[in-house]
Amino acid sequence: MKKPKFLIIGGTGKTGRKVVNSLRLLNQEVRVGSRNADIPFNWEKPETFGPALEGIDKVYITFQPDLAVPGAFEAVSLLVEIAKEKGVSKLVLMSGKGEIEAERCEGAVINSGLDYSIVRANWFSQNYSENFLLEPVLQGVVALPMGDMKVPYVDTGDIADVVVECLLHEEHNGRIYQLTGSETFTFPQVCELISEATGREIKFVAVSLQEYVEVMKTMDLPEIYVWLIEYLFSHVLTNPENEEITNDIQTILKRPARSFREYVKETAESGVWNQPVLVDTE
Repeated sequence: MKKPKFLIIGGTGKTGRKVVNSLRLLNQEVRVGSRNADIPFNWEKPETFGPALEGIDKVYITFQPDLAVPGAFEAVSLLVEIAKEKGVSKLVLMSGKGEIEAERCEGAVINSGLDYSIVRANWFSQNYSENFLLEPVLQGVVALPMGDMKVPYVDTGDIADVVVECLLHEEHNGRIYQLTGSETFTFPQVCELISEATGREIKFVAVSLQEYVEVMKTMDLPEIYVWLIEYLFSHVLTNPENEEITNDIQTILKRPARSFREYVKETAESGVWNQPVLVDTE
């Protein structure tokens, strides 16, 4: 029986690189979908879709920066059509829990006629060590809107393990999974946990969404990034669904989800949160 070949789009990203590593440890044939790969994949260059999908059986789809942004639906729909033309048999889509805009993209996959699994993830624990919240932690001040919002953070390692299961096993075909951690935390509680684990004082400062957006605009961030952060705070975190805790990780992996407390402890021990902060003196 012929072994399937996998394309992992975003194969160097937060979940994608872990999916690639796990599949390779299982002796699977994997193609990394990234701009700098031998066969490049670039969401902004649709002409790369076909070559990257050539000879591929199953695809893990992650879209940067997020499925909710304008243009994502059109790009994902085109990818799905080309995947069908190339004989792909299954798609696994990374989506966002509570993101109504992302559900349009889910529909493109669900209605493709191919086998599929949808993986909706809550906020990543790793946002504090690999993403936009790392720098505030290093500076010792985390200023965010909606300080009382409770978030059941999910670990990217758990997400990757679920994705691998979905890619390998037919029992997950046609399923939509919602991935969360097992406990909720507010932003002030997160700062307190990181403070305790690092021995550093990490202050939380509550700001309005308007203030937060204005600060981002002064930082010369890409317009689409500012739009996305505003969307997440105004539409996603306000959705009561995002406080809900699910058991999908434990059901699929037959083990508990990795706790946010465990993530904080291990990340603190790694030294990531004790790096010097570079100050621009110009």
